[in-house]
Amino acid sequence: MQISKVQIEQVNKQIRALVNAGSFYGKKLAEAGFDSIETPEDFEKLPFSEKADLREAYPLGLMTAPEDQIVRIHSSSGTTGLPVIIPYTAKDVDDWGIMFKRCYEMAGITNRDRIQITPGYGLWTAGIGFQYGAEKLGAMVIPMGPGNTEKQLQMMMDMGSTVLCSTSSYALLLAEEIEKRGIKDKIKLKKGVIGSERWGEKMRKRIADSLGIELYDIYGLTEIYGPGIGINCPYETGMHYWDDYLYIEIIDPVTGKPVPDGEMGEVVITTLVKEGAPLIRYRTHDLSRIIPGECPCGSRFPRLDTIMGRSDDMMKIKGVNVFPSQIEEILAGFPEVSSEYQIRISHLDGKDTMRLYVETNGSVNFLELADRIAATVKGKIGFTPLVKVVEIGLLPRSEKKTKRVIDERYE
Repeated sequence: MQISKVQIEQVNKQIRALVNAGSFYGKKLAEAGFDSIETPEDFEKLPFSEKADLREAYPLGLMTAPEDQIVRIHSSSGTTGLPVIIPYTAKDVDDWGIMFKRCYEMAGITNRDRIQITPGYGLWTAGIGFQYGAEKLGAMVIPMGPGNTEKQLQMMMDMGSTVLCSTSSYALLLAEEIEKRGIKDKIKLKKGVIGSERWGEKMRKRIADSLGIELYDIYGLTEIYGPGIGINCPYETGMHYWDDYLYIEIIDPVTGKPVPDGEMGEVVITTLVKEGAPLIRYRTHDLSRIIPGECPCGSRFPRLDTIMGRSDDMMKIKGVNVFPSQIEEILAGFPEVSSEYQIRISHLDGKDTMRLYVETNGSVNFLELADRIAATVKGKIGFTPLVKVVEIGLLPRSEKKTKRVIDERYE
């Protein structure tokens, strides 16, 4: 999708604000000789911004609006290096709430729903984003935050929660606990709004079937408001995103050049009206594609496909480039294994070794299944992993995001 004239005008307003404020990205634009653009070709010459750049701006180097207009900060959930601090004006917070309200509406959620929010509050954008959008919608919010599964389930039953907001990992943990306790008939959930981590089709089906609910993928990242910048509709043909607030392009992660609609690449986002910390051409490292054409739901908002992984998720094992999504695709072909897996990579005796742990029930031959999985990985990716089959429930479950790849070579 090519940037429109209206969006170019919005970008120019952002460029002026950034340059005038002398903020981190404003200096970068000034050094590159940009004070405005006129055409889509000009836009593609604007420099990218990256997370490493944003870290360099710590603590408030991204602040573009005057400080007396900043009402809040949030920070990315990364665990390494300096955090990225994103300042928000009152309008930014309100705009985010409007986008999130649209997400709930796209999922068919109304002010008659009771929304149980399990992601964390505080510097992380998740909990408070889910909450403000729900308040804009006029729904009843049950702001649980993370953890304390016992209390989560008690409140879910007592309050008659109809919508669960969570990471896919925690949704799975709750689904397994509900099954284990035999309380499904006391749960009134109808929909789940799931975000914060990529999840495969097998995991989605398991959660949906176990809880008997419709699932919706919500998209977002702290640097660009937070969750709520896109969601799939009931037709499940990709995530609609709000192009009156954001311009999304897909680039080749190696060359940095835009790719045609429909082609997979890296998601790059420009904020069109953000005041506190506007970002132009921010490289998310998420891998997806723009879905061309109109959606059967009739929405005018464009669509982004499900996030397939991250360009920086790539593992190099025995000289072969591997993405976790490739392993997931292979495991999807084995109906006897669960959605959960763990990859451990180590370096022994001068060689890289990949151990792949998968779960299954007790009705299959563990060794025979391990051999079949190892042979399939060898056939499709090019090397043989050590496969260890364990019983369902033995791999770790998480109340936040599940760590599926542990690279012991660098520990």
